[in-house]
Amino acid sequence: MQKVLLLINTILLNIACLTSTSANAEWEKLDYSTMGTNIVVEVYHSDPRVRSSALKAVVSEMERINQTMSTYIQSSDVSQLNKRAFNQDIIVSKELFDLLALSFQISELTKGAFDITYASVGYLYSYPSKTKPSQTQIDELLNAVNYKLVSLNETTSSVRFLRKDVKINLGGIAKGYAVDNSIKILRDMGISNALVTAGGDTRLLGDRLGKPWIVGIRDPRNPEKQSVVIPLEDSAMSTSGDYERYFEEGGKRFHHILSPKTGKSTYEVQSVSIVGPQSVYNDALSTAVFVMGLQEGIGLINALPEFEAIVMDANRRMHYSNGLAQ
Repeated sequence: MQKVLLLINTILLNIACLTSTSANAEWEKLDYSTMGTNIVVEVYHSDPRVRSSALKAVVSEMERINQTMSTYIQSSDVSQLNKRAFNQDIIVSKELFDLLALSFQISELTKGAFDITYASVGYLYSYPSKTKPSQTQIDELLNAVNYKLVSLNETTSSVRFLRKDVKINLGGIAKGYAVDNSIKILRDMGISNALVTAGGDTRLLGDRLGKPWIVGIRDPRNPEKQSVVIPLEDSAMSTSGDYERYFEEGGKRFHHILSPKTGKSTYEVQSVSIVGPQSVYNDALSTAVFVMGLQEGIGLINALPEFEAIVMDANRRMHYSNGLAQ
């Protein structure tokens, strides 16, 4: 715990320097990195003390969730589940239990296209070192990729894995959850206009003082170019793309969005963006639609009234769900 507090305090000490050059009138902006991605926060308030406190509160929340849910932190609750949850009940916090239950619901909704147990195979991929599992390794572990192997006991708030090789990773939902929590914190502090982005997950509080926020979707093959720009207010958008974590070998791109059916990268689309009211759902649905592919994925979104989708297929053609195509 002392290490966690030291980490958060170190980040907070740097906020004043980071924001002093980016403050513009009554807007204040922060850029920093955590949860394996870049975090951007913009807030508007007439009182600089409120703005400063708001940025600190978001940093603290992001770091808290990272320490709880990261598989790269051995002491995190998720890492402990991966170590200990086979054949024994592990009591977890209500927060983590509820997020696991939501993950299960989204897995059911997407017929397993979103599945946090993809990590049972996915942990063998290392994109920085350009390594991947052999087909033999995938074949040995693929039966452990099944969200139904994570047993949730609501009465005791406990979790058990029903197979020895099961591992989970909340990378497809935790950042969206952190963004939603951050927006709630800002709203509770009396802030009415703000933006919080964690990697591909963005949520907007209000508008940009009478104008919509302009949110871009980057070109999957050109980081300096945006393929689509969308005006949004009081909404959220999440993008999953094959450019976030990947390496190339033999002219083939091996990226981090894996099919739970094959344990391998999927290639029907290059990016999926979901627009909806909450980042936690957008985050998971963007992954699911990417795995499901163009026709099935957009069909799912068309059946969900609160959500829209923008998909770039493997031939770099843009496709839109019904609400955006009109």
